[in-house]
Amino acid sequence: MIGVVAAAMLTLAAYGAGHADQLSEGGMFDPGSESAQAGQLADAAFGRNHDVDVVLLYTAPAGKTVDDPAFAAAVTGSLNALPRAHPEQIAGVNAAYWPTETGKLSGAAAATADRTRAVASIALRGDTDTEVLRNYRIVQDAFTIPGVEVEVGGLQPVAGALNDTIAADIHRMELLAFPAVGVLLFFVFGGLVAAALPLVVGGLTVFGAFGIVRGLTHLAEVNSFVSPVVSMIGLGLAIDYGLFIVSRFREELAEGHDTATAVRRTVTTAGRTVVFSATMIVASLGGLLLFPQTFLKSIGYGAMATVTMAALTAVTILPAILAVLGRRIDAAGLPRFARTRTAAEVEAGFWGRLTRWVMRHPLKIAVPLVLLLAILIVPMKNLAFGGFSEKYLPPDNPTRLAQTEIDTHFPLRRSDPIELIFTGTDTTAIGRLLKEANSSPNLAEQFTLPSRSATDPTVFRTSAVLADPDEADTTIDHLRGLDRPEGVRMLVGGVPAMQHDSIETLLTRMPWMIALVVLVTTALMFLTFGSLILPIKAALMSALGLGSTLGILTWIFVDGHGAGVLDFTPQPIQANILVVIMAVIYGLSTDYEVFLLSRMVEARARGATTTDAVRSGTAQTGRIITAAALILLVVVGAFAFSDLVMMQYIAYGMIAALIIDATVLRMLLVPAVMKLLGDDCWWAPAWMKRVQRRAGLSEFEPVPEPEPSVPVLAGDRR
Repeated sequence: MIGVVAAAMLTLAAYGAGHADQLSEGGMFDPGSESAQAGQLADAAFGRNHDVDVVLLYTAPAGKTVDDPAFAAAVTGSLNALPRAHPEQIAGVNAAYWPTETGKLSGAAAATADRTRAVASIALRGDTDTEVLRNYRIVQDAFTIPGVEVEVGGLQPVAGALNDTIAADIHRMELLAFPAVGVLLFFVFGGLVAAALPLVVGGLTVFGAFGIVRGLTHLAEVNSFVSPVVSMIGLGLAIDYGLFIVSRFREELAEGHDTATAVRRTVTTAGRTVVFSATMIVASLGGLLLFPQTFLKSIGYGAMATVTMAALTAVTILPAILAVLGRRIDAAGLPRFARTRTAAEVEAGFWGRLTRWVMRHPLKIAVPLVLLLAILIVPMKNLAFGGFSEKYLPPDNPTRLAQTEIDTHFPLRRSDPIELIFTGTDTTAIGRLLKEANSSPNLAEQFTLPSRSATDPTVFRTSAVLADPDEADTTIDHLRGLDRPEGVRMLVGGVPAMQHDSIETLLTRMPWMIALVVLVTTALMFLTFGSLILPIKAALMSALGLGSTLGILTWIFVDGHGAGVLDFTPQPIQANILVVIMAVIYGLSTDYEVFLLSRMVEARARGATTTDAVRSGTAQTGRIITAAALILLVVVGAFAFSDLVMMQYIAYGMIAALIIDATVLRMLLVPAVMKLLGDDCWWAPAWMKRVQRRAGLSEFEPVPEPEPSVPVLAGDRR
């Protein structure tokens, strides 16, 4: 088993070594929206728009202007040399202040009124976002001119800066998270051997998952953002699953069982729970597949594959290694930390005492905690959705500064204009409709004279820049509300319209995602635990945790508290990322609930009362859930130092969720609520009980083993 699984995972890892080169930069928008149709129609009729692939801002030396002969000669010489030096990557100069060999436009509009600054627009080759960005990567250092201040902005430099930041985040995680988690695991287990096993599972999972991601690129478009998500979720969950398996194995050994029995009991309890937990998380992530955006679908597929891989390694190669190691699992350790306590000792320890205290005062615990979580949810009233922009980079990022300078000095040359695509043969009617469009609110200028397609004379295109990009919805809604003359079709497109349509799609489908995920996870928990109350309680607890987490994110990133410390610009949260956060956090919340309830149901199946089952389950899982949460916090914490605010969303969202989930909810609120519910915790209608028994998913009660050779402490119900 060790040889087969390790060989398979290493083969996948080798195959996935070059997965980053196969990933896409597109898929952020709804392909079925009006704006996407406008873009497809424009690309077919006019070819891909390369107007703002790269925008160069030239600043004249102090006391001089861009008309200075030496300055102008240096700049035009560079612009003319670019297409000659890089014919496979650079198509030519779209526009510049100075006449150039390949320039289509030149003139005063490309310079400021005082002639201290001027811009040039460079067209790159490529028919897709991925191809254009790849070509930019090749030539990104070719725009510098000795002795001339050149700032580089435009769509591709911004996209490249975002991707470079993601790559740096992954590298930081590899350098910091692995060693830090290893140290943490050493103190959890007290030995190098036991601590190394979850790391082995985590490493195999992440690198094997990259092989699956590369395989997915041959079937569908996969966005590059999948890499940090796979790394974060894969490493964290795989190590957590390894932690649960190894901890249970050591616990079974401490109870006096031989190695074979301990492995068997571990897999039929903790192993089974790991598989069920992974199933629940996959179900939560499956909600991402309801959205049409390729970005969300690719993250959904990648994360689901990673979680599945984590569970698979935890119940195959890890038990096999444990069977080989046996009691040598505690080798190379410190006796002070390596000793594993029996069940009776654990229940008499800190977590057992805490749970008994909580259940003695359930109302005094539950009410204040619910009020606290409700207060944390309040900031969600300011939650706002946004799209991608250079503002997701730090305020001092060179690319962001360049783009800000360009937008400030050349507001009519922004890279995100509104576009109108007309189809029809009646040019008079199109002209009348264009005149009405020019009366739209929030336009910085009127729409340009429409250009006619050279390949399809019935297609026309025009564009205009918005006065305030944050108020794009008003303009888009007004344009789409205009009456179309008979025989004339007008589509509203451009980046603002694509972001508008994408957010509308997310808001429309989000209730369906929530309903589906809650329904599926509730059904799975019922089929496993045989109670209707427990999954409903779990859903409510997860909703409280998710709501309070989103409230914290809104308070930080939208309201701007801590913007100076974290070095970001307060703004609406990127809509796609928010959906990912919701799916991941709900899945992790359900994950810990499953581990907690499994131990409670296990105790209940042995005849314990509700109070004893809750106390035993919480005590047995308290230390492990806390350690698992700490491990995930370490992994996620590596991304908390990201320069990219989108990664900070996920990192701080998961940090908040983990702290709330592992302490407030699982260790305090759940025991208090279950104490208040009493035996009603296990209720379900009789017909549902019959369905659950036929489904065969009830908690597995291990076959009684022969009496262990080591005496068992009094009070252990096994």
